[in-house]
Amino acid sequence: MKDRAALWLIGAISVGVVLLVAFLLLGHRRDAAIAPTVAALPLLNACLNATSAALLTAGYLFIRDKRVAAHRACMVSALVASSLFLVSYVTYHALAGSRPFGGQGWVRRVYFLLLVSHVVLAAAIVPLALTTVYRALSGNFARHVRIARWTLPLWLYVSVTGVLVYWMLYHH
Repeated sequence: MKDRAALWLIGAISVGVVLLVAFLLLGHRRDAAIAPTVAALPLLNACLNATSAALLTAGYLFIRDKRVAAHRACMVSALVASSLFLVSYVTYHALAGSRPFGGQGWVRRVYFLLLVSHVVLAAAIVPLALTTVYRALSGNFARHVRIARWTLPLWLYVSVTGVLVYWMLYHH
């Protein structure tokens, strides 16, 4: 029964996050007067994504060496970094809206391929990461390992492509 309640909560949080982000990206108009006050948030978001990627990698290496406490610390820290990213991302898009991509030619196709895969997998990673963490914290390590084998590479992909999307959008 406890698992069922946790999974319902994870599902509700995941749906809420996806709906909020979809609204901000598709149905929200920005306030041009506020945009300059949040101009630094995209860089912060890229830094949080890079931090998450580094922590996920370190956590993986720690568990391979059977350093469970270091693994746990890295993975919880990666979850915190990703959660801070989400708060900053939502804040930025709520206040500043979205920035259009200015590149042309082949780089435009590469950007949108990266962006679409990033967005789709970012939506999927919310319930995967929360379920993976829940299984670890509840001591269900067999099921934790089984889902972590999917969660880790997807979460790492989302974190790394988040940095690449930022770089392409703001430094191309």
